[in-house]
Amino acid sequence: MCTAITYTTKDHYFGRNLDLEYSYKETVTITPRNYPFKFRKVDDINKHYAIIGMAYVADNYPLYYDAVNEKGLGMAGLNFPNNAEYKEEQNNKDNIAPFEFIPWVLSQCANVEEAKKLLSTINIVKLDFSEQLPVSPLHWIIADPLNSITVECVKDGLKIYDNPVGVLTNNPPFDMQIFNLNNYMHLSIEPPLNNFSKKLNFDTYSRGMGALGLPGDLSSSSRFIKATFTKMNSLSGSTESESISQFFHILGSVYQQRGCVHMGEDKYEITIYSSCCNMDKGIYYYTTYENNQITAIDMHKENLDAVDLINYELIKGQQILYQN
Repeated sequence: MCTAITYTTKDHYFGRNLDLEYSYKETVTITPRNYPFKFRKVDDINKHYAIIGMAYVADNYPLYYDAVNEKGLGMAGLNFPNNAEYKEEQNNKDNIAPFEFIPWVLSQCANVEEAKKLLSTINIVKLDFSEQLPVSPLHWIIADPLNSITVECVKDGLKIYDNPVGVLTNNPPFDMQIFNLNNYMHLSIEPPLNNFSKKLNFDTYSRGMGALGLPGDLSSSSRFIKATFTKMNSLSGSTESESISQFFHILGSVYQQRGCVHMGEDKYEITIYSSCCNMDKGIYYYTTYENNQITAIDMHKENLDAVDLINYELIKGQQILYQN
């Protein structure tokens, strides 16, 4: 499963954990402004905003997991099994396949308000990329430096929710996730008060007891609560180094370790990679399961007026600095 967050210090940041039991050999992929985006059911877009993010490139097409465009709009698709329900084609709508959704939005929209207008004409259709790459059940978070929304295509149609916490995991649907936060309003970063009984004396025997009851398991509903609590109370310095370090620490609070989620046979879900993109500067940072060192790729150091995709293979081997 997965977790995506937004974060603000002096700059604005967007990223996610990708939690799976396998990798598609994804790369950090920059789509320059003149790469021709070809869509299955709508007109192609040949000139557009440049995009940087993590993608599996198949047949020279970037299947983005998460990405940010040069205007600072970010988007990520997260697993949404048993709830995502894509539709049949409609004549009066822009029929977009799920694998086209991130390019469709980020190529054209500079902020969340523009994305909302574009979404008013969209119909997400059930369409495989290929026989080898069938459609995935997804929902999405879309964010700019000021606002976030969640988009879900379910049985009742396309749902667009304001996302005041800037966090998304997986199931259940987003409205239920937000409602579930009510059950944790008692959590605090402060030491707990005795509301149990004035007739009893209690001992605050440990730091952090104000957050007793904060979920620590790896389910998507628990990760939503923990990531939200961690993010909403997180403090960081304003430098780039301090900001991205804190961002990765927030994602680390819901990290998936190999061996803890068994997927059958010898397969275990792990955090394949964690990403953090500076939405203002277009710098994409990442770590992988075997490599804790933060690696950075700056989209503005590339020729963004080019035609061809620019791909960077992930550095997956552990990078260790010996001090003696």
